Amino acid sequence: MKIDLTELVTESRNNASQAIDMLTTIDMLKVINNEDKKVALAVEQTLPAIAQAVDAISNAFQNGGRLIYIGAGTSGRLGILDASECPPTYGSAPEQVVGLIAGGHQAILKAVENAEDNAEMGAEDLQAIGFSDRDVLVGIAASGRTPYVLGAMAYARSVNATVACVSCNPQSPMTAAADIVITPVVGAEVVTGSSRMKAGTAQKLVLNMLTTGAMIRIGKIYGNLMVDVEATNAKLVERQKQIVMQATECDREQAEIALTACNGHCKTAIVMILTGIDNVAATALLQQNKGYIRAAIAKNS
Repeated sequence: MKIDLTELVTESRNNASQAIDMLTTIDMLKVINNEDKKVALAVEQTLPAIAQAVDAISNAFQNGGRLIYIGAGTSGRLGILDASECPPTYGSAPEQVVGLIAGGHQAILKAVENAEDNAEMGAEDLQAIGFSDRDVLVGIAASGRTPYVLGAMAYARSVNATVACVSCNPQSPMTAAADIVITPVVGAEVVTGSSRMKAGTAQKLVLNMLTTGAMIRIGKIYGNLMVDVEATNAKLVERQKQIVMQATECDREQAEIALTACNGHCKTAIVMILTGIDNVAATALLQQNKGYIRAAIAKNS
């Protein structure tokens, strides 16, 4: 298959770094840092599309659907990273956000040759996890042309699911195949073709927004506090106490008593302290209000 990379922004040569191999170490790093500064501004231009994706994802979550990331190489690894961090951060079910990578789990640590060129495998990997129209698919590829991702996107469209893409090249095959197009154009890389750099950083920023935004929308954040955090280690046990204290302005002893009473469930402890009700009533109140703390408190007042 003939591939023409000449039209891809991410494959162009960067004038600012053409002599980077001749610079001192500090000057070399300044060039990299100056180029990195452009990434957040490029992402800023895509905020309307990111907002559209966040709303689609949160709607899917509220209706029993999932967010599925799919990519190859660096893009696939970034999707898996973001997915893997949701359960410990937000107490979400492991199956709610899923990352798929061309070549399977072995490709997380070591490149699997030619896996990204298999469009049929992209569709098959979605079928293997029971992908349906309740789910949202986010295809990730800096180039916007990865066959594995395109195959998955085509399958997702065929079952009437919402399909988004995160790419760093405008007017790519992926942008034509998506309902929601997120394309932060970061320009040429410091090292030509090394799209794990600026393009990878842009993708990471976008994925952070997608899951963080969706988790906020479904009530897993109160103020700016991670109120669904699960205490799976000593640091997180302490973090729970701090969150309860910050959310309610109570002292440490009150936070510990409330958390003990509700078996370490931050949301319940916060509602208990703010409303003065016991753990059973607080649990019921949260269930009635779909886990939203503000709604639960308002309902009790």
